[in-house]
Amino acid sequence: MDPNRYQGIGMTSRRTRERLVNRLAEEGIRDPRVLQAILEVPRHLFVDEALASRAYDNTPLPIGHGQTISQPWVVARMTELLIEQSIPERVLELGTGSGYQAAVLAYLGVEVYTIERIKALADQARQRMRDLKLHRVHVRYGDGSEGWPQHAPYQGIIVTAAPEEVPDPLWDQLDEGGRLVAPLGGAGRPQELVLIERVDGELRRRHVASVSFVPLLGGCR
Repeated sequence: MDPNRYQGIGMTSRRTRERLVNRLAEEGIRDPRVLQAILEVPRHLFVDEALASRAYDNTPLPIGHGQTISQPWVVARMTELLIEQSIPERVLELGTGSGYQAAVLAYLGVEVYTIERIKALADQARQRMRDLKLHRVHVRYGDGSEGWPQHAPYQGIIVTAAPEEVPDPLWDQLDEGGRLVAPLGGAGRPQELVLIERVDGELRRRHVASVSFVPLLGGCR
């Protein structure tokens, strides 16, 4: 990969990234590891080149197929929740999308198993990981609602589209002491970002913020 494209220039330069990180800090993101990851992971490489000048705006952007790359604050907050106690060894992600959330986690040293139901997006994300040499990210094309049991248990699970409720198979794949972060509410309903922890075999739920995500759908296309 062209190192100049990786580093960015103009509206994708390091100075522009630093402004985004400063804004996220002002809006409540406190973990310095997360802020450093947002600074270092080149978000402009996860969107269409025509949108690269907006990559470091704190806003979601379209990535095609009716999907979006999440707002940086949302990515940062979900990451912060996952690593609050410790950095998990393995994380399952439902909804790869562009691959940006997985890349942020991989930067922090997490082994990420991520599932995408739209083949074109899965193929693009897999190629991005190769280009960026993010060998800790494993992309699978499939129905994420079944999870990825072959690599369970996971110390963290992150859901980047909104189901009505967490799919049942995921509970069997969440390790004791593990954390699940997801937007719940589905399509056409108010959604809330929740943190669910497995403690002594019980699930403890905490409301974090009101959010807006595309719905989590089953099947593949």
